Amino acid sequence: MAAKKAGKAPKGRSKAKKPVRAASSATVDTRVFRALAHPMRVELLAILNDRMASPNELAKELEEGLSQTSYHIKVLRDFKMIEQVKTEPRRGAVEHYYKAVEKVFVTSEQLKLLPKSAQRGIWGPVLSDVEQDVNTSLETGVFARRDDFVVGREVQILDGKAREDAEALAAEFYERYEQLGVDSDQRRRKGKGDGAEIPTTAAVLLFDSALGKSLKPSTRRKRR
Repeated sequence: MAAKKAGKAPKGRSKAKKPVRAASSATVDTRVFRALAHPMRVELLAILNDRMASPNELAKELEEGLSQTSYHIKVLRDFKMIEQVKTEPRRGAVEHYYKAVEKVFVTSEQLKLLPKSAQRGIWGPVLSDVEQDVNTSLETGVFARRDDFVVGREVQILDGKAREDAEALAAEFYERYEQLGVDSDQRRRKGKGDGAEIPTTAAVLLFDSALGKSLKPSTRRKRR
């Protein structure tokens, strides 16, 4: 059947306008999502966010084959998520060391665009690292050796708007904390630091609490 030619719209009626798509508040970097589409690349990037390492070291740490590890390292490098920072001779060969170009903070709005396996791959290793870091710091006695350590936990009942604001606040803290590290490095390079080098962990967690709905209004903290 031949398609009818479109005629003029009847008087008094206007053509239906296409709905305008609202702009997302979250900037989607396709490099991040394509780079994190495989769980192993998530693990590799998490490690290289914290320290420099070679494919050989990473393969041993993750108990994976060197060829597979090297392949995923190449993918991360092609997506410009990591960069080579140095090389060292090793038994007639050259070992390449890599570090993350920038640390990645993925919001829930962005996270839902990833496959479920990649989603778990992002926060699973982070939670494991936090647990290990806390336990090791407590066991070695360094956790509270300074007076400026912070421990806090707050369970609240939030509506949707407050929960979105809380996520934005967590992202803001992460970005600000990252900048503190940059500022500290610059001062040390310029010889303007105070001489202290303090390994510091900051963990930001925001999640649905299994305890929240069991709270009674009288037990919730009231703002004075």
